[in-house]
Amino acid sequence: MNKDKPKDWLPGLKENWRSDIVSGFVVFLIALPLCLGISLASGAPPMAGIFSGIVGGLFVSFMSGSHLTINGPAAGLIAVVLNSIFVMGGGDAKLGFEITLAAIVFAGLIQVLLGILKAGNLTIYFPISVVHGMMAAIGIIIISKQFYVALGISPNAKTILGLLLEIPSSFVHLNPEVAMIGISAIVIISLLTKIQNPYFKKLPAPLVAVLVGIILGFVFDLADEHSYTLLNQTYQIGPEKLVNLPNHIYESLSFPNFSRWRDGNFWVMVVTIALIASIESLLTATAVDNTDPYRRKSNMDQELVAKGIGNFFLGWIGGLPIIAEVVRSSANIENGAKTRWSNFFHGLFLLLFILLLPGLIHRIPLASLAGILIMVGLKLASPHVFKETYKKGWDQIVIFLVTVVITIVEDLLVGVLCGIITAILIQMYFGVKFRYIFIADIKIESNNKMHTLYVKHALLFSNMISLKLLLRKISFGERIDVKFDENVKMIGFSAIEFLQSFKRDYEERGGQVNLIGFEDLKPISAYYGATRVHK
Repeated sequence: MNKDKPKDWLPGLKENWRSDIVSGFVVFLIALPLCLGISLASGAPPMAGIFSGIVGGLFVSFMSGSHLTINGPAAGLIAVVLNSIFVMGGGDAKLGFEITLAAIVFAGLIQVLLGILKAGNLTIYFPISVVHGMMAAIGIIIISKQFYVALGISPNAKTILGLLLEIPSSFVHLNPEVAMIGISAIVIISLLTKIQNPYFKKLPAPLVAVLVGIILGFVFDLADEHSYTLLNQTYQIGPEKLVNLPNHIYESLSFPNFSRWRDGNFWVMVVTIALIASIESLLTATAVDNTDPYRRKSNMDQELVAKGIGNFFLGWIGGLPIIAEVVRSSANIENGAKTRWSNFFHGLFLLLFILLLPGLIHRIPLASLAGILIMVGLKLASPHVFKETYKKGWDQIVIFLVTVVITIVEDLLVGVLCGIITAILIQMYFGVKFRYIFIADIKIESNNKMHTLYVKHALLFSNMISLKLLLRKISFGERIDVKFDENVKMIGFSAIEFLQSFKRDYEERGGQVNLIGFEDLKPISAYYGATRVHK
């Protein structure tokens, strides 16, 4: 299989430029409305997301440790950036954005440092249900904010919880023409994602939604301030409902303000941006590796360095922080991308578009972008996500819900920390002694090409790094027995997910992995990969 893998760098361009240009163009069509929508939802200038897509494609693609991921702004950072702009600016959005850019500069440096320190295993320290809970909470936050934009309503509430509670009573205040544009985006994306016809499935649903929104914007004459009457009710409408861009690209540049670097809140924002951006990128790279038809493996440490350099640079020019984004990366693979050049081409097409057709962006209704983001939010926080987490065991749904609720009521970092603390408390409830929560008791015996790892006490998300480091030292094509002691108190859900993934990948490369004593432990739900505890 190795000889069939696409070449990299310039030989890869020569070999695969046709497929990579096509995929890059399709990804560009998906990325354009998302870059704009994420910018506006984050409280940033519209061009901030475009800058991120361009830099992530044209430059970061060459430093990336992954072959097929697409770099750009992501929904997962909307809540973080929006909160940073509000907190740091104290009501002054421009100042808040400039201070947030300074936080992005430092966050980029932290990511580079994490990569240099070989922290590509960072995701191990976050329980899977905390990560899923974080993403679901972000989805709910996106919906709570964009619902009102999609319907042309000015809400009274200021908090996320308040916005959610105000939704039922707000329908009577919607602006019909604006709502028609926002709802059309939701309907179009819903239909196009469900149609099984292969030709329709290739249509980039966000772009179709935007194009329909532009047409409706012309019909409703959004470019001109005016009022209209419907059912004896008068409504105002005008260019404030459209994306507002400066006349020249260089006018969109913003520069960091480091005046708050002594403020503790500033460093909370720095750490939050660095951690969320890193975790999302590593998770996406892992997911892409699992769907890469050539089974290539990303260099996670290099991935952190690349994203860090990109974010450091974006902080200086007025761009949003980038990650390896999962939706665009999946579309990249589905459309036949072979190498990192598809990421490059997607950034190139973004640059050419804003250079040649900037006026078209100004015709995009905000309600269309809000509708697109609502669908992103619904995907992150769909009932299916809650149902699947419940099936995995009561411990996982508790961790998940704690993360979701605290994130909505407080903020993202506090929610994640509470989720992790909840996971640790559950481990102690199952009898794991505190000293084994962070340090695993694992011994290895090797004889020729046979390796036995003896696991005692517990194997958990919080102590799993030692197991991963031991497994990394073993060559492919050998036999590995992971033997669990009869007194093991608990094998955590995240640890089981890792073991199952490692076993699958290792055996695909000709090796053998046996989990001895695993079945002797009792799963806490009918889900096979559920947390297992001592009987």
